[in-house]
Amino acid sequence: MKPLTTVLFDLDGTLLPMDQDVFTKYYFGLLARKLAPLGYEKDSLIAAIWKGTGAMVKNDGSKTNEEAFWETFTKVTRPDAMDDMPVFDDFYRNDFQQAKASCGFNPDAKKTVDEIKAMGLRVSLATNPIFPAVATESRIRWAGFEPSDFEKYTTYENSSFCKPNPKYFEEVCRSLDVDPAECLMVGNDMDEDTPAATLGMRVFILTDCLINKSDKPLDDFPHGSFADLSDFVKKIFA
Repeated sequence: MKPLTTVLFDLDGTLLPMDQDVFTKYYFGLLARKLAPLGYEKDSLIAAIWKGTGAMVKNDGSKTNEEAFWETFTKVTRPDAMDDMPVFDDFYRNDFQQAKASCGFNPDAKKTVDEIKAMGLRVSLATNPIFPAVATESRIRWAGFEPSDFEKYTTYENSSFCKPNPKYFEEVCRSLDVDPAECLMVGNDMDEDTPAATLGMRVFILTDCLINKSDKPLDDFPHGSFADLSDFVKKIFA
């Protein structure tokens, strides 16, 4: 196995503690309230967002995730829906900030990332790119970081695949010009983050907000707290 040079971190549920269902419900409620004056009905809006998200997850690399989302969203809602993009942008810059209340905070996240950077390792954010950059940058700050703390962070504008597709991890590595075998993927979702291992990437599962819907054997991967992660990185980087 090649020496470790790069650590990729998931965001939601990893660096930013959250219950995914609680966050999603809170977020959708805020968005529906923002868009109601434009004639969007809550249930149909949420259904359209899920269909757009599904289109991003199925993206084959032929377009950006942003294009995949809006192509589907306009088909499901109305042909001129893209005219409302400025309202969406305003939502993510302002109203979306209230969703921070549905998330937790763990100072060990920043401490551990700083320790890893101090070792001389590259650090990048491999969060599922289903959000625009403005929303991702907000969530980065909620977790106690600045976007500049990471060499790269994936968004729906700069990505053409999603987790759990291994091609997503390939795309990240290509953008960083790094061999997957030199990387460690740190995440909390056994279904979405472990496919990185199919590329020869090391994987560590942070268990604070573990998601394991498929009930995969946790012991197949190194796992534990931020302290355990720090010890693991020190051991394999020594």
